[in-house]
Amino acid sequence: MKKTRSLIIGSGVIGAYLSKLLLKKKHEIVVTSRSKKKIFKNYKKLKISKKVFFKKLNVLKKKEITKLLQNIRPDNIFYMAGQSSIPKSYILKKDTINSNFIGAKNFLEILHQKKYKTKFFKANSGYIFKPKNGKINLNCKLIKPSNPYVYAQQKTYKFIKQFRQKKINCYNLLFMQIESPLRENSFLIKKVCLHAKKKKKVVVGNINTVRDYSWIEDIVNGIYYISFLKPCDLILSSGKRLSGKQILDFAYSFKKLNYKDYYSEDKKFFRKNETKIVIGSNSFTKQKLKKFNWFPKIHGKKLVKKIYDSL
Repeated sequence: MKKTRSLIIGSGVIGAYLSKLLLKKKHEIVVTSRSKKKIFKNYKKLKISKKVFFKKLNVLKKKEITKLLQNIRPDNIFYMAGQSSIPKSYILKKDTINSNFIGAKNFLEILHQKKYKTKFFKANSGYIFKPKNGKINLNCKLIKPSNPYVYAQQKTYKFIKQFRQKKINCYNLLFMQIESPLRENSFLIKKVCLHAKKKKKVVVGNINTVRDYSWIEDIVNGIYYISFLKPCDLILSSGKRLSGKQILDFAYSFKKLNYKDYYSEDKKFFRKNETKIVIGSNSFTKQKLKKFNWFPKIHGKKLVKKIYDSL
């Protein structure tokens, strides 16, 4: 019986965890990256680097993409690449647009030209939408782009929809914050947990903002189940509220400390015109994935404890 072959574009955290899951599902995995130096890092940490095939690929060169697709003929393409830092997007404007939009555009155009039936999944940000009453769903309007990252993500989101009309099997996967032990130490939950574990004070931004933090394994499970659906757009998130204040409280409580004695706020971590509450609505996603019994299991205090215990 032929194994399902999945191509993962980008060697980041989500792609690494997705690879780990797909290997358990007996997929053959090919991972591409433009950088030889970073390509193994996350896969080594998950102890799966010897179980996947690595290829160097420049997503801006159609000839390279065409040759790769002809050689491996993937059943699924998971496009997880792209410069994802909003502050960096102002400095790396061209790279942000190229990696998030142009690369995905190239893949879609080749799939259309070659009439491939390959399923194409594009990672995208739920923050491209304007929240209504603090919640984001697929009926929300797109926000006015205020940075190159959101601009690139919105263009890709629209492009996926256009190519779906051309009978290309393409999907928008919309994420909020996704947490894992592989995240950089500067990410809020990991940063707070590192300081709490050492009983040190931490400097943070506005602790009253409320966001939607989800656990990586919940998300990649959702991605896997979506691969059995017809092309669509879906929000993958915890759907739960978690404030900066709660993160501090949970993390320091594991050491039986009062967080109020262990933090200070710095305006440099505040974002201009920041919305106080932004939560992803996953009710439609849970409905679509009902037959797989998918729902986020790790959130809130459990999620903070997962990060804390991983350190």
